[in-house]
Amino acid sequence: MNLRPALLSLALIAALPVVAHAERGFEVRDLAKLDRVSSPVLSPDGRKVVFAKRVVDFDANKGASSLWIEDLFARDSAPPVRLTPEGWNVNSATFAGDGARVYFLSAKNGSMQLYAIPVAGGAPVQLTDVPGDVGGYLVSPDGKRVALALEAYADCKSDLACNVKKNKEREDRKASGVVFDRVFIRHWDAWNEGKLNRVFVAPFAADGAKITQATLVGNDVVGDVPSRPFGDTSEFAWSPDGKSLVLSARKADREEPWSTNFDLYLVNADGTGTAKNLTAANKAWDTNPVFSGDGKTLYYRAMKRPGFEADRFALMAMDVASGNTREIAPKWDASANGLLLTHDGKSIYTTAQELGQDPLFSVDVATGEVTSIVKDGSVTSIDLAGPTLVYTRNTLQTGDQLFAAQPDGTTPRAITQSAGQMLPDVKFGEATQFKFIGWNNETVHGYVVKPWNYQEGKKYPVAFLIHGGPQGSFGNGWSYRWNPQTYAGQGYAVVMIDFHGSTGYGQAFTDAISQHWGDRPLEDLQKGWDAAQKQFGFLDGSKACALGASYGGFMVNWIAGNWNAPWKCLVTHDGVFDQRMMGYATEELWFSEWENGGTPFEHPENYERFNPVNHVKDWKKPILVVHGQMDFRIPVEQGIGAFTAAQRQGIESKFLYFPDENHWVLKPQNSVLWHDTVNAWLKQHIGQ
Repeated sequence: MNLRPALLSLALIAALPVVAHAERGFEVRDLAKLDRVSSPVLSPDGRKVVFAKRVVDFDANKGASSLWIEDLFARDSAPPVRLTPEGWNVNSATFAGDGARVYFLSAKNGSMQLYAIPVAGGAPVQLTDVPGDVGGYLVSPDGKRVALALEAYADCKSDLACNVKKNKEREDRKASGVVFDRVFIRHWDAWNEGKLNRVFVAPFAADGAKITQATLVGNDVVGDVPSRPFGDTSEFAWSPDGKSLVLSARKADREEPWSTNFDLYLVNADGTGTAKNLTAANKAWDTNPVFSGDGKTLYYRAMKRPGFEADRFALMAMDVASGNTREIAPKWDASANGLLLTHDGKSIYTTAQELGQDPLFSVDVATGEVTSIVKDGSVTSIDLAGPTLVYTRNTLQTGDQLFAAQPDGTTPRAITQSAGQMLPDVKFGEATQFKFIGWNNETVHGYVVKPWNYQEGKKYPVAFLIHGGPQGSFGNGWSYRWNPQTYAGQGYAVVMIDFHGSTGYGQAFTDAISQHWGDRPLEDLQKGWDAAQKQFGFLDGSKACALGASYGGFMVNWIAGNWNAPWKCLVTHDGVFDQRMMGYATEELWFSEWENGGTPFEHPENYERFNPVNHVKDWKKPILVVHGQMDFRIPVEQGIGAFTAAQRQGIESKFLYFPDENHWVLKPQNSVLWHDTVNAWLKQHIGQ
């Protein structure tokens, strides 16, 4: 063989200039396929961190999570390595007290059960084999017992045998009809099957045998622990001596759908005795119990106003012996998102929204002094042990990323990659916060995101995004559903306004929207739209569409009849169309009743004041309606009604229907279809 031509070819190739990755915009398939990191936990000495990484199998239309581990003190700075085996889908990692094992949940063998795996390597060991799925767990302080969150029928008062019997009776029934005598008949995306989330306690077997039975604790606490639909193990806690637990629960009775009264109950860990309500005096929300190391103080978060789910969560301290309580930081006008007590008991770490950010703070337990630890972006989960703080953080441009730092937040270093590092050929739109004078001559904030291919001097069509909640925010954070970068990646500029009612600007600002859904926030949106066009000359106000979901969907329906002039098209996703029917058909009644100042039969005028259905005759602009069949928060008939209103008047309209999605569109390929449909709608009406 003659090698000379081959060598010559290699030399020529080597001499060619290196071709850089072609820049492109971010799009929904990138979003759907991105690896996601979450839930970091530290070993007791702070040396090792374990976190979850979710990887999407796009073709299979599902994701799976594994556990990864990193030695933070190692000199070689090697990347994290996989801890759990290939083919396992796992969640909810915690370290054992000695740091030698990691507990986690997996449905590898058919139902969700508790496992443990050695940190040094080895096969997972199944620890429980109880009937049904383990929804969460907390290992006792001495490591000898475990509290398990399991579904159980409300009238099963002791162990799991009763639950097995009633499941069998249900399976053997020939008729499919169900009789209800109270609401909730359904909640979020599931019908009520007569079960509650309950807490059971079982000892670990000395010989390593699987746990098959457990004892119900707090059997007279008749409520979901953890709460539905989004509660977790932060809603119950072991006492340091292991003799008792504290459960946060709302009574599952006739009044539950219009109550936000969660109380803290002290129960015996052996299942005996009667539960003691520690917070009976407060008729609002009490949650997130955490004991001090000596067990003398119980820390928790509490609201003050019954029936209001977006009230300020204050940090509280209770003297367990006397029951006396005090607010730790009463002058801090922020709502605490969580509660992590430092090992010395002197400080509480928590996140709280602040001016379009969701940073991390340390609160001095004695003085209430608040110190910023991570100042910008959105911190989503944290842990603290030994000399180490770990947290996940995201921004409008980075996606979730795991960091390790000193406890005061200094010397942070990234453990995982940002979205930009995972997608080196993608260019993200630059985000800028702006402010203007809105309703009541008060300052209102917003963000503008440039298109990925921004060029000085050009004008770009605009996607005007309206957030849900309504007590929410489109701030400096990453979303896997409504992500402005997916619009910037199509060549659109994005405008987002944190109108009155948004969180992170003080409780009075948040309160301002209640009973004012259609006037104060609309004024902010109108003034914000004008201000954005004046401050950012690249916005083409003649080519703009307004889009929103949930409350944002309501606002798009409201805009359709009250402020449609600026828009070439509208997109309303799972939005309220008829306020009065929403007040009767939604499941969490406290929400509509608080926001409208009472029930629809006591105050029908309040429900009609800002009711989109009353302004349908003024609809003019093309509208895309999206709704999921499993959305019980805003039932699908609301979307069907909006689509019918447009069709009946001959207004250009489409209806995107998902038979298998709830209030959110979660399945990867459904998400892609959602974005493709919305982007095609925008392209049709404003170009690009």
